Amino acid sequence: MKLFSYWRSSAAWRVRIALSWKGLPHGTVPVHLVRDGGQQHAESYHEVNPQERVPALEDEGRVLSQSLAIIEYLEEKYPDPPLLPVDFAGRAVVRQMALLVACEIHPLQNTAVLNYLRGPLAQGDGPVADWARHWIGQGFKALEELARRHGDGTNHLYSSGVTMADLCLAPQMYNARRWHLNLRPYPALVAIDAHLMTLPAFSTTRPEAQPDAE
Repeated sequence: MKLFSYWRSSAAWRVRIALSWKGLPHGTVPVHLVRDGGQQHAESYHEVNPQERVPALEDEGRVLSQSLAIIEYLEEKYPDPPLLPVDFAGRAVVRQMALLVACEIHPLQNTAVLNYLRGPLAQGDGPVADWARHWIGQGFKALEELARRHGDGTNHLYSSGVTMADLCLAPQMYNARRWHLNLRPYPALVAIDAHLMTLPAFSTTRPEAQPDAE
């Protein structure tokens, strides 16, 4: 099993956590998203992932992209320890929270979008940072409430334990701090993130612990 990853990629971090949580041995191929004009645009990587994004996972001749699709694949192939609840309603709630982060919050402040704001739209660092903080904050308002409804407000987003939703939260909290978002309005998210980062699957896969970290 081989993971194509970038140390600071939130999406890649989600998959790193899943692989670690399930104890799955794998190799890592760093793909630098900035160096050389973005190594994800190289022809060799385009052959791996035509979308030219990370992560991508190669397993038994298959290549998958999109972090949540990869995590669902790992969950089905290696169900223990689980990342989804046993009941169908619980699984839907976890997916709801995971998608809120992966499809609503994260895409609006990922590298490609911010580079477009800085380049073709000629926005400076101040407006770009305001943009990132605004959209993270908007998503966190909803996620904070969902965490209180469905989790314990201190350890996990969903009451059953570590789930795919938590794998999305920790990297997004890291991004929120990078952009200096005021986190005081989101005490449940802060508490859950603090607990998650005591777990080896989360702490050992953090960006600074990666071999390509800068």
